[in-house]
Amino acid sequence: MQTRYTDLNNYLRGIFGCRVQKITLDAGLGCPNRDGTISSTGCIYCNQKGSGTGARALGKSIAQQAEEGRQALGRRYKAKKFIAYFQSYTNTYAPADRLKQLYDQALQIDGMVGLSVGTRPDCVDAEKLDLLESYADQYLVWVEYGLQSAHDATLARINRGHDFAAFEKAVAGARKRGLNVCAHVILGLPGESESQMMETARTLSAMDVNGVKIHLLYVVRGTVLHRWYEQGRYKCLTRDQYAELVCAFLARLRRDIVIQRLTGDPHPNELIAPQWAIKKGETLERIRNTLEKRDLYQGQAAG
Repeated sequence: MQTRYTDLNNYLRGIFGCRVQKITLDAGLGCPNRDGTISSTGCIYCNQKGSGTGARALGKSIAQQAEEGRQALGRRYKAKKFIAYFQSYTNTYAPADRLKQLYDQALQIDGMVGLSVGTRPDCVDAEKLDLLESYADQYLVWVEYGLQSAHDATLARINRGHDFAAFEKAVAGARKRGLNVCAHVILGLPGESESQMMETARTLSAMDVNGVKIHLLYVVRGTVLHRWYEQGRYKCLTRDQYAELVCAFLARLRRDIVIQRLTGDPHPNELIAPQWAIKKGETLERIRNTLEKRDLYQGQAAG
């Protein structure tokens, strides 16, 4: 049966012929939007951990993290092939020679077939993109850019620290080198209407991007958004509202765009609201049911 959207697992299975798992890695590279280079507070929804695992703070090297991930995911999913996913904070925020050391450590682990690097669109340059391109002959390489919204007013409101033009430039630089680009977006950002969220989907669909990750905006302890939530300045989406938005967003994306994520994974001890975000499986089921109920599929309203 044809799926209603192009999911990551089937995409990877189509390339490698087997189950492929991403191993999340924490290089502890920091963020210019927190260290004072751009600002010292970061995005309104981000805490000091930067959505990371904390593995680096525990003293674990990239090689150690990668090997532990290989063993754990191999047991859980019977996977034999893996992608090194540098997730926490900004994983091009260091000199290119330092980045090469980190990437090489991860890729030396048995079974590694790919490299995925999460970063900000304002933290790549020709040298760093050339470095990523140098791995493309042997590995599947993705660069993941945090966009969140295609609207400059929203980016300013969430203290993102860059504009949409920075994303356009970063995408062009990566695609020029044949790198796969995944855009991260967040639904439910303060001040954004449904029509603006759908405009972000249409904008991405018209661009040369290869993948999209869709995230729920949830409130994390100790963030600016936490303060806004307590002050009544921000109200969270309900699960039904989020499922409807995700489905409408998918319908406006080209069918060939790989959907790498449909919601986030909040840390239970950090999450303030909405509490339903903890139950990821139930959220994914709600999205699937909504697609069926509305008879929606990816690309249906693209164009």
